[in-house]
Amino acid sequence: MANEDHRKIPLPAVWLGGLGLLPFLLCSGGAIFTNGALKALSQSALIGYGAVILSFLGGIHWGLAIHEDQHAGDKTLRQLIMSVLPALVAWPCLLLPPIAGCAVLAGAFIAMLIIDLEASKSGAAPSWYPRLRWPLSVVAAVLLVAGGYF
Repeated sequence: MANEDHRKIPLPAVWLGGLGLLPFLLCSGGAIFTNGALKALSQSALIGYGAVILSFLGGIHWGLAIHEDQHAGDKTLRQLIMSVLPALVAWPCLLLPPIAGCAVLAGAFIAMLIIDLEASKSGAAPSWYPRLRWPLSVVAAVLLVAGGYF
């Protein structure tokens, strides 16, 4: 039973993760169903929010690295690098045309999902984490592509 509890996604994580998709949905909808200045504003907001959330996902790996309580071991160094790269990828997206910015962010969300799957497989992240991240990352990536291309 304890092992089953360890694998269960905490309910607050489910709710907060789902709520975190709302700005993606609203901004993508604005980008798809409006024109002119409102479309441009929606795409800009979509890219900005995507950059913030991608940076947040990187920060999770910083927390995992310092939680390990290792001193500059290879695993910790790799986690620290993976924690900073998302922000370094996300920030330039703010300066790109919407199609490019959304495409890069969508790809980065999928890349972070793969990194998160590996973190869980290695025991660095909880066993339930991939089941939370998988749908959230895929929906965010799809909405980024839709908002950037339509």
